[in-house]
Amino acid sequence: MGRLDERVAIVTGGSSGIGRAIARRFSEEGAVVVIADVRAEPLEGGEPTVDMIVAQGGHAEYREVDVSSWEQVDALVGATVADHGALDIMVNNAAIGTGTRLLETEEAEWNRVMDVNVTGVFFGCKRAVRQMLEQPVRAEARGRIVNISSQHGMVSAPHNFAYGVSKSAIVYMTRQIAADYGDQFIVCNAVAPGKILTGRGGSATSESALAYSNSRTPMPRLGRPDDVANAALFLASDESTYMTGVNLMVDGGWMAS
Repeated sequence: MGRLDERVAIVTGGSSGIGRAIARRFSEEGAVVVIADVRAEPLEGGEPTVDMIVAQGGHAEYREVDVSSWEQVDALVGATVADHGALDIMVNNAAIGTGTRLLETEEAEWNRVMDVNVTGVFFGCKRAVRQMLEQPVRAEARGRIVNISSQHGMVSAPHNFAYGVSKSAIVYMTRQIAADYGDQFIVCNAVAPGKILTGRGGSATSESALAYSNSRTPMPRLGRPDDVANAALFLASDESTYMTGVNLMVDGGWMAS
């Protein structure tokens, strides 16, 4: 018996990085996983996540979705329920950044980050809650939402102003939804990753960036996507009881130091 047997999960941004690890981990525990992303190929390279899961004997499918579109998110949930009968778990993971500070951030860049990172999570939560309220209570929940926030929703995000602001909004959104719908058996939590090495290059993995992250992290390594996936699995499973509105840190002790 897997921890997510007979559960149906949507993972936005599930083709790459942390989302890819979450989708694979959920599948390993028995979930039917619907990967919603703007592309099927992982940004860090390798075979598509769906192909990997299916080759390992799991049940996964890919749907091309831009989470900043209500029509596409609405269609995503509708099709998932039509095909699989329910939506038990919604993981709102899709996110982008600009790599710029306040004065270097253009209005169009700001708007796009907010569209994906904030409005996309709003749409995902809203559509999931609407569906989950129609479902019976099972293991003290009609459904579980797991939002992927960040430590940078609570401390500054060097050279990523819009991203940090957007992640702080997710922390608040998670608490508000938990408070508003807890009495109707909707469980809403978040996972806040620290520095996670996804295999992707760029400025975030420069020598100076890695040196800074290592200096701030008490544990003797930086994070891996599976570290976040394991936390998301716990919050998505029946093992997580009497927890809602939580922003669970997965940061190697960064916020404690």
